[in-house]
Amino acid sequence: MRNLPPLKALRVFDAAARHESFAGAAEELFITASAVSHQIKALEKYLGIALFSRRTRKVVLTPTGEKYFTSVKQALNELEVATQRLVASPETDIVTLSVAPNFLLRWLMPRMHRFQQQYPDVELQISAATGFIDFDNSNVDMAIRFGTGDWPDMVTHFLSRVFLIPACSPRLLRDGRPLDRPEDLRQHTLIHVSRRLYEWPQWLELAGVEYRGFGRGLHLTSNQLATAAAQEGMGVALADSTLSSDEISSGQLITPFDIQLDTRKSFFLVYPKGRPVSYGMQVLQDWIIREMQPLN
Repeated sequence: MRNLPPLKALRVFDAAARHESFAGAAEELFITASAVSHQIKALEKYLGIALFSRRTRKVVLTPTGEKYFTSVKQALNELEVATQRLVASPETDIVTLSVAPNFLLRWLMPRMHRFQQQYPDVELQISAATGFIDFDNSNVDMAIRFGTGDWPDMVTHFLSRVFLIPACSPRLLRDGRPLDRPEDLRQHTLIHVSRRLYEWPQWLELAGVEYRGFGRGLHLTSNQLATAAAQEGMGVALADSTLSSDEISSGQLITPFDIQLDTRKSFFLVYPKGRPVSYGMQVLQDWIIREMQPLN
């Protein structure tokens, strides 16, 4: 069971905090000031802390009360918005999806119009995030994550294996420095992802080129930024061949070599085991897997 304080008392607390007055809260809620005071005292007793400092003509939140009010106000706002959406569109299924930023910007966003056209009765709420998702303490229904798929408490659906391939802007080759052989990379700036500095040495080893002698290059914090820098002609990046497929097919990026580095990691669609799968979750899962098939 959820360990929640009385919801009526939270609503009264929210009104009293906004008005800085029990009388003002009473007027808004159509109850007596005495009833407001009773609800606040019950909430303070439940929490074991003082939420207000009582003064002659008004009440003032304590420092602890201010922190609690911020969280309560946000929770009530989200509940209000969810209720309004439900009433306005009772047939709409809402799915909250957390997505790795590179996957979101380079693959999902360019295709979102197709999902919206096919499933107008499903509303997606999307956030970009990396790392662990605490499904128990968030409103996230599903997530797209990068890794090995070894998450024992999760239902995992494979989406795409991640292979890295050197990619750059066509403009980079116009300055006269060739890129005919992997050894020619010594004449160009290598764009690195800061947390994965091992990737270029691994690719060069695969290509039969010794890493020693290469300059420091350009270091960026994500694959998304590294690929964007390559598009701008700032050097050569190791791009995800699947997520960059649109830029490669359109000619915004070129791949001078066909040697791909297998990262042994993949993108997965995940959600907790035992979680009921709603209509919206099911159609989103099926659509993403279907859209991925031509690229795998």
